[in-house]
Amino acid sequence: MFRRLFPLSIMFLTACMPSGSLEYTSRAPALPDSLPPMKTFATAPVVAPQRSNQDIGRDFLDLTFRMESGRLLPYMTRFEEPISVRVSGDAPGSLQNDLTKLLGRLRSEAQIDIRQTTRADANITINVITRKTLQGSVPAAACFVVPHVQSWAEFRKLRRTASVDWARLKTRDKVGIFMPGDVSPQEIRDCLHEELAQAIGPLNDLYRLPDSIFNDDNIHTVLTGFDMMILRAYYAPELRNGMTREGVARVLPQVLARINPRGIGRPSEPRQITARSWIEAIEGALGPRTSMSQRRSHAAKALTIAQNSGWTGPRRGYSHFLVARLATAADSDYALSNYLAADGYYRADPKTRLHAAHVAVNLIAYKISAGEGLEAITMINSHLPVVRRSENANLLATLLMLKAEALEIEGRRAEAQAVRLDSLGWARYGFGSERDVRTRLSEITALTPVLGRSGG
Repeated sequence: MFRRLFPLSIMFLTACMPSGSLEYTSRAPALPDSLPPMKTFATAPVVAPQRSNQDIGRDFLDLTFRMESGRLLPYMTRFEEPISVRVSGDAPGSLQNDLTKLLGRLRSEAQIDIRQTTRADANITINVITRKTLQGSVPAAACFVVPHVQSWAEFRKLRRTASVDWARLKTRDKVGIFMPGDVSPQEIRDCLHEELAQAIGPLNDLYRLPDSIFNDDNIHTVLTGFDMMILRAYYAPELRNGMTREGVARVLPQVLARINPRGIGRPSEPRQITARSWIEAIEGALGPRTSMSQRRSHAAKALTIAQNSGWTGPRRGYSHFLVARLATAADSDYALSNYLAADGYYRADPKTRLHAAHVAVNLIAYKISAGEGLEAITMINSHLPVVRRSENANLLATLLMLKAEALEIEGRRAEAQAVRLDSLGWARYGFGSERDVRTRLSEITALTPVLGRSGG
């Protein structure tokens, strides 16, 4: 299982920018010689899942007894508590801080007995290696988790053997997590959350889930209230290693009634099973080794499947987003219409407001490029609260950088400089290196037009 390299990433609406009517400034905002200290998030309040236990139970079974490939798993497997975790390799300081917070949340919210150790026989070993080393063996992965191994050498030796086949497990004893240490602090944290969750819990991802890290769209980068509920149920005393889907299904209602009484009696909102053809089309659209024309074809196919299936939630929004993202400059109107469609589907459900914030970056960039500063500021302010709650420093820094540009357009330069300075602390966590921070700031600055029309 691995965290993919192609999330619903922040893109700018370059294909839709006005051309020939506005001049673009090359103004470089004044920056301090050294960037301000890195900002980090305090622990956010837990938001419990707002859905029926019937729906949560169905999601639990689909997450637990199937893999991302669609392959069925015959048994439920988990660790016997207590679970021990150790870190191996050259880990940056941010990793330890985020791991401590995550383990604390797993103990308090999911009620799992999990602790960090330095013992070599730990249940879970987090191996910190270089990104080049990791992607040399698994090119499409940002990070991944493997059973029955503890080290990189073990993984390389056993990677094509039955020993590392999740489907053959009846219990979990040792697991290796492999992640890069030379990337941004946020990317490291995101890997910690996703891979540790799958190391101890369900192995599947479901595109239909709007409020979960168990979703390959990578919108949620830290474990949500829904995810903690799933993990708490996963380690309920009523469940045990080796249980079949039918066995778990029989006792799961009483487990959920005990740990989530608010979900009793809520109306069910069933979502269709995601067609394998749609998943394959999405993977083709995001494939790093696929030509751009092929990626556009895959994205169009995914959108057609979503439309024909009558989906109106995250899968429909994601389909529109990918079509827009991959559109050519010649298809600017088509790209904009799909960004707007994605925005509409995401904003229709409170559970996908964070998805809407990702898409809004592109629409805000369009407003700024058109010189519409006030509209851009209004849009940005509407998305900032949910972005802060989601602990996404990358997205937060980008929105604040955009807000600074919008304030510049409105002539509010002192405010712009203050907001820009605030963005840099978050950017250090979200982007990592000073070079990457300055590159993103330059990209956003280039959106702002010179006030006034160009000749001709």
